[in-house]
Amino acid sequence: MIGIRLFDEKETIKGYTLIEAFPGIGLVGTMSGSYMIEKLNMKYIGYISSDLFPPIAAVHDAVPMHPARIYKNEKYKLVLFIAEFAIAANAVYQLTSEILAFARKYGVLRMVSVGGMPSQKPSDTIYMTSSDESTVKKAGKIGIKAIEEGVVAGVSASLLVNAKEFGIPAIDILVEVNPSIMDPKYAEIAITGLNKLLGVEVDLSELEEEAKEVEAKISEMMSKVKESHEHYANADNVGSGPSMYA
Repeated sequence: MIGIRLFDEKETIKGYTLIEAFPGIGLVGTMSGSYMIEKLNMKYIGYISSDLFPPIAAVHDAVPMHPARIYKNEKYKLVLFIAEFAIAANAVYQLTSEILAFARKYGVLRMVSVGGMPSQKPSDTIYMTSSDESTVKKAGKIGIKAIEEGVVAGVSASLLVNAKEFGIPAIDILVEVNPSIMDPKYAEIAITGLNKLLGVEVDLSELEEEAKEVEAKISEMMSKVKESHEHYANADNVGSGPSMYA
């Protein structure tokens, strides 16, 4: 099961833009989301939990937190979903369903995913794809290029193809990345796209330094997730047959 919970069920996010910033290629979403949380002084309002998620806790400033959290910014009407672990394939569809149900329940205006797409020679071009034609036209006018052909994967892909049934426009902001390198520049390009598309003003002057710190923390977290899986796998192997993590 997957549960999306707000600390205060009366929290108002009607008319807000939901930003999905889960880890993916180049950690673009997570680096972008973490930086926006700090620079926009976003409020921690809830979390996502599931028995499909790794049994870990994130510790920030000596405070243990859920590794998948929800933040809010009132000025720009943003609600941001972020995770510090890769979403497993067997959790994608159920998580998507819960996010869409959450968006409809609380009156979310639109959803925007942030991610990367592999390229041997990454450019500074900002790409997008959307289920909403008016958004595609607007993006073209402000220098964001629509993807004509390609493949999107993970939670962002599932949101794109299913959001229309809920009457909620879904947008995916993508930047080209070298899959073997996690470069803060990728997050800078992505946030530049969000600034243009959503009319927000995120100061990018300190992104490089802080994004490197975020990348290091996320890499460490993912390493611990892997160690946790291996630990439980070894425990399962003691007299209980093959492990699900093998």
